[in-house]
Amino acid sequence: MAAHELLRAAYKLFNARDLDSVLRLMHADVDWPNGMEGGRVHGHAGVRDYWTRQWAMMDPHVEPVGFATNEAGDTVVSVHQVVRDLDGKVLIDQMVTHVYHMEDGLIRRMEIRGLEIRDAEEE
Repeated sequence: MAAHELLRAAYKLFNARDLDSVLRLMHADVDWPNGMEGGRVHGHAGVRDYWTRQWAMMDPHVEPVGFATNEAGDTVVSVHQVVRDLDGKVLIDQMVTHVYHMEDGLIRRMEIRGLEIRDAEEE
């Protein structure tokens, strides 16, 4: 599966909260950013624990809108991110950049870059 196809599937599975299926698209030693609390989490157990905590507190939705490859060969994804509280109120509506390093056809590392915050109440 090409990187773009795998990542599109990963975003779809994340939005559907299909944790087991999205973890199958990640390397066993995946290195993942903890965008909620800071730092990084490692491995399937670390990502599972992080997302389980995150989803208990908020409802994030991420939609890829563009793909590119950087000079290092990593996949760069422009992402529209909307985060709602558990009652459905929009807390964050922004464009972010996710950079993925793939290894053995799986997601090995992800980084979050460049936040462009749009105030949800202005729209």
